[in-house]
Amino acid sequence: MQERLLIIDFGSQYTQLIARKVRESNVYCEIHPFHKLPPLTPDVKGVILSGSPYSVNNPEGPKPDLSVYRQHIPVLAVCYGAQYLVYTDGGTVASAAHREYGRSQLTYMDRNCPLFADVPDNSQVWMSHGDTITKMPAGFDLICSTPTVEAAGYKIQGEETYALQFHPEVYHSTDGLRMLGNFLRTVCGFSGDFTPEHFVESIVPALREQIGDGKVILGLSGGVDSTVAAVLLHKAIGDRLYGIFIDNGLLRKNEYQDVLASFAGMGLQVKGVDASQTFYAALKGVTDPEAKRKAIGKTFIEVFEREAKAIEGATFLAQGTIYPDVIESVSVKGPSMTIKSHHNVGGLPEKMNLKIVEPLRTLFKDEVRRVGKSLNIDPALLGRHPFPGPGLAIRILGEITAEKVALLQEADAIFINALRRHNLYDKVWQAGTVLLPIYSVGVMGDERTYEQVVALRAVQSIDGMTADWSPLPHDVLAEISNEIINKVRGINRVVYDISSKPPSTIEWE
Repeated sequence: MQERLLIIDFGSQYTQLIARKVRESNVYCEIHPFHKLPPLTPDVKGVILSGSPYSVNNPEGPKPDLSVYRQHIPVLAVCYGAQYLVYTDGGTVASAAHREYGRSQLTYMDRNCPLFADVPDNSQVWMSHGDTITKMPAGFDLICSTPTVEAAGYKIQGEETYALQFHPEVYHSTDGLRMLGNFLRTVCGFSGDFTPEHFVESIVPALREQIGDGKVILGLSGGVDSTVAAVLLHKAIGDRLYGIFIDNGLLRKNEYQDVLASFAGMGLQVKGVDASQTFYAALKGVTDPEAKRKAIGKTFIEVFEREAKAIEGATFLAQGTIYPDVIESVSVKGPSMTIKSHHNVGGLPEKMNLKIVEPLRTLFKDEVRRVGKSLNIDPALLGRHPFPGPGLAIRILGEITAEKVALLQEADAIFINALRRHNLYDKVWQAGTVLLPIYSVGVMGDERTYEQVVALRAVQSIDGMTADWSPLPHDVLAEISNEIINKVRGINRVVYDISSKPPSTIEWE
């Protein structure tokens, strides 16, 4: 039986980060919205309550009944969670005289508290709250303080319930991961056996049981998620897995041929379908970004359905759904809500009569990569940057044509190859080139030119929910710009996007 930690989401922007840090301790956890509390079962060994954008004094703030967990299993309440327990047990939470956002230090720690084992004095923590605890209820024992917040943490007598006013999950809480680890191992007693190898050992027989003697169709993209899903399914059912890789004419330069060759090298049974002209026809005259996405999605479904019908006896449709997609489909109203819609094959018509199998639905992206590594998948495939489902269509502003795609493919290939050549590719989370719908005057060989402009985009991120622009070296950017302008006829100007997300998005459309 897989040990589980439950994370109750009150809408915090940091909820997914809590889960990621718990997973780094090799503990399996699940995020559940506060209004859908899961039952307490023998495999649940602990609960973490998240922060929230609400005040506990706001009538609309989350107010779940937590008696199902308290006094039964260990609970760690963070920020709003800490204030909520004070509020429900008769204490007082009020607006702070000065809202606290940023770094602070623990000037007092109860050295008998297991959370602080091996945590040094004056440990730096990260505060992010407008309210503060002004009166603790009876039976709440203080366990830590900062210079400005006396009740920075407490333990409730008679139960293994701990609370922290700060956020141990964020990077700026320098010993936060140690505190979380102490809670997981010492207080909850987790064995820490949720490793990539353990995942493979458990998911492969589970897939065999789910699929039985059936055949599975998988739409492949060449990305990390679909590749790892394919290898896991192949490990489980062998040649009863049928992969379909559709070229929508919006892939990167040579990507269709390269990906098919990679799949063949892994022994996967994959059919390549060149449907580029079909997609170009569907996109003719379309300029609105959302209309592009819908046209591409509709066309993909039509092509995929046609190809899938040719596989007789198929009973399952496999998808590369990962855990952030699952979380966002049931997210709490608040900053943890979906920032960006996802392009997946989930819109395939029900008339296909295929059951869904999702091998990766419990994993974060970085965990998918670690599982792929344990399966000996080529590091070059596992390290690939994320690439949008609509492909280059949302990196070409305006109408899509085959000529524009070819132009962008050449410029983009120069950019990506330069990142690899300068050992920068793996230091960037995602990079791409955008073809702008504007023309610029230039001079080449004493002749006036009037050609298009491309924008280079490179960002650093963990999961794409937020991102900072990457400060690529100026000499590398100059080299890339010169190579694009000199080699790609039709482009005479290159700019670099230095916008972060938020307020911008990673993609331009």
